[in-house]
Amino acid sequence: MRRQYSLYAIGALSLTAIAFVPASAADNAAVQEKAAVCSGCHGENGISQTENIPSLAGQPDQFLQWQLVFFRAGSRKNEQMQPIAEEITNEDVRSLGAYFAAMTPPKAAEDKDPDLSKKGAQVAVGRRCASCHTDSFAGTKAVARLAGQREEYLVKALHDYKAGQRVGGGVAAMADVAYHMSDEEITAVAHYLAYFN
Repeated sequence: MRRQYSLYAIGALSLTAIAFVPASAADNAAVQEKAAVCSGCHGENGISQTENIPSLAGQPDQFLQWQLVFFRAGSRKNEQMQPIAEEITNEDVRSLGAYFAAMTPPKAAEDKDPDLSKKGAQVAVGRRCASCHTDSFAGTKAVARLAGQREEYLVKALHDYKAGQRVGGGVAAMADVAYHMSDEEITAVAHYLAYFN
C-alpha cells in the first residue's frame, strides 16, 4: 500500500510539473505523428474499433494526462501501454492529452436493450456515478468520460477496479464503488453508459 502511494506521489509530482508548462500547438505535425502510434489500437480519430481497447476521443485532457503518467510510473499496468508510456516526454503527455480531448467523442449507437439500460441507470444513481463523472457522464478534469465508451471495456475496467488490479486517483473512489457491485450491476451500468446520449 505504501508503494502504491509512493507511485501516486511520483505521478502527482510529474503531472504537476507538466501542468504548469503551457502546451505548444506550434508543432501539430509532431503531435499527429505521436498520436498515430495510438490510433493503431485506439482507432482513427480516437474511436476504438477493438474489443477491450477504450476510445480516447473526447476524454478530458487531465484524465488522459494522468493515465499516461500512471502508465509511465508503473502504477497502472498494461503490456502494450507500458513500453509506449515509458518513452514519452512530459511535453508528449501534455500534447497527447490536448490532442485527444479536442476530438469529437464517440456517438452511442441505438440501444438494443433499453430494459438493461434502465437497470444500469438505477445502478448509476445508486452508486452516485454522476457526482464525479457529471450528469452527462462526459467526465471533467481528471475524471473519465464514460458516455459512449466501449461497453466491454467498461465491464473490464469495473472488474479491474473491483479486483484491485486498477486504481483511480488518490482517494481510490472507483475501487470502493466497484468492490460493492455485483456482476449483474457491472453489466447493466456498463451497458447504460455505453449507450448514453
